[in-house]
Amino acid sequence: MITIENVSKKYGKAEVLNVASIDIPTGQSFGLVGNNGAGKTTLFNILLDLIRPTTGQIKNNNIVVSESEDWKNFTGSFIDESFLIGYLTPEEYFNFIGDLRGMNKADIKSFLSQFEEFFNGEIIGKKKYLRDLSKGNQKKAGIVAALIGNPEVIVLDEPFANLDPTTQIRLKKIIKDLAEKNGVTVLVSSHDLSHVTDVCERIVVLEKGQVIKDIKTSDATLKELEAHFGGAINPA
Repeated sequence: MITIENVSKKYGKAEVLNVASIDIPTGQSFGLVGNNGAGKTTLFNILLDLIRPTTGQIKNNNIVVSESEDWKNFTGSFIDESFLIGYLTPEEYFNFIGDLRGMNKADIKSFLSQFEEFFNGEIIGKKKYLRDLSKGNQKKAGIVAALIGNPEVIVLDEPFANLDPTTQIRLKKIIKDLAEKNGVTVLVSSHDLSHVTDVCERIVVLEKGQVIKDIKTSDATLKELEAHFGGAINPA
């Protein structure tokens, strides 16, 4: 589904990303982890054609993302609150996204009903603008908006940040169901090793812009990741 080939990004002489090759098959739940500055968000921004790579290309379902916008028809994403339209209410925003996806208001209302627990009574019907919601509630709205229209590919950058524990647990179930039950290709970046290990069947570790581990998730993965990142702080 997604092919990353010789992708690098430089700002002046500083290289922040250099990924030779990553292939992500259809229906895989893919996790990206690394410390601040590792290149996670840069890679996702290139994948979403928000920035252009210095070299290389990314294909989404055989479409080079920097050469065509056709991939947007089957891809949903939420990177940060800049994806929201702050002067809209959540309902107005969901209707706007749904309209782009060819859905009517009844379809959108029906779709949103499955997220009542996730919203926890804090999003719909509150007569608040998105800009006035808490960071956590903005995150909830952005994540659900990314799912509107049942996209085949979903990209979420730090989805667990700013969410309370109950919402994190609910989000993990949503992500698992997307990949396992619906065959959606889900890409998640996170600083939380436990959460990403729980929801992703494969995890890639970035360090200074380069892939240093590519792990098929198992019962030992969390300890392996903790040992790796702990070793960076306290080398033996």
